[in-house]
Amino acid sequence: MRALIDGNIVLDVLQRREPHLNASAKIWKLCETDQLEGFISALTFADLVYVMRKELNPDSVHEVLTKLGLIFRFADLTVADVTEAAEMRWNDYEDAVQSATARRIRADCIITRTIKDYLRSAVPAFTPAEFLLRI
Repeated sequence: MRALIDGNIVLDVLQRREPHLNASAKIWKLCETDQLEGFISALTFADLVYVMRKELNPDSVHEVLTKLGLIFRFADLTVADVTEAAEMRWNDYEDAVQSATARRIRADCIITRTIKDYLRSAVPAFTPAEFLLRI
């Protein structure tokens, strides 16, 4: 199974966010053990660095990128993704880009804590807890 992993799931683990850490860490573990093919969009990585900018220096950015690359696959951001997202006319453009990317990589689902943001997505979205119950 192939899933696009939203940035909030990655940040839950990197920043040890409670009460979400446990379920998000289980998603990471599934990806790490090849039980789930987890993708992170290039846009998500850029967003992560921005959110964590006070915690990361340039060496740390490289280290996080390397470690994430051992667990997840990166999905490039394409002109087609950003064009499709603009055509979707969603209120949150970044979520539309994620949805377009998930569709392009043929993801079976998007794993996120904000499923309400993906109600119009062609690719279904699940919280980590919902996804874990489905497998």
